[in-house]
Amino acid sequence: MNFSGNAAKATENDFRAAAESINVPYEAFRAVTRVEAAGSGFDSDNRPKALFERHIFYKLLKEKPDLQQQAVDEKLAYPKWGMLPYPKGSDAVYEEIERACKIDEDAALQSTSWGLGQIMGMNFYAAGCASVKEMVEKAGESEGNQLKQMAAFIKYSKLDDELRNLDWAGFAKGYNGPGYAQNKYDEKLANAYESLIA
Repeated sequence: MNFSGNAAKATENDFRAAAESINVPYEAFRAVTRVEAAGSGFDSDNRPKALFERHIFYKLLKEKPDLQQQAVDEKLAYPKWGMLPYPKGSDAVYEEIERACKIDEDAALQSTSWGLGQIMGMNFYAAGCASVKEMVEKAGESEGNQLKQMAAFIKYSKLDDELRNLDWAGFAKGYNGPGYAQNKYDEKLANAYESLIA
């Protein structure tokens, strides 16, 4: 799969429209993108910012034990998060994604978080897409599409209330998982929000 698309940058209007579409404060919505993707949806090669999650790949290959074992042997899958460090840099991340795609493309794309909102591919339906491939292709076209996916996911996951009420811990738990406090995700969101309203 070709991961480089048009890579159109988002405008302020794109951010505001996405926030308004789910009735949350612009600054709160923008804070999430600042924490998740350091404010940019693409890497230097115009590919969506991505992070491959080996423990998700392991889980998604559960019904395919031969492929799961191949992924384990190639150090692309393991049962528990954090057993090995993430690769450094976007090229190394995409090298992992491409190797995983050779084992099972659909599972590999679903095991990766994409774009400004770093939405996991397995959440493609919640992000408003019919397939994970559609999600990745649209994410490659523009940051505007990435913001629409992020807004759709927040709404689908019923996290819009938390974001609207600036309940950073509640939002962090739903968006980043129960281990959010370990990396101070809620504090990072609050700090990003404060810098935006200052």
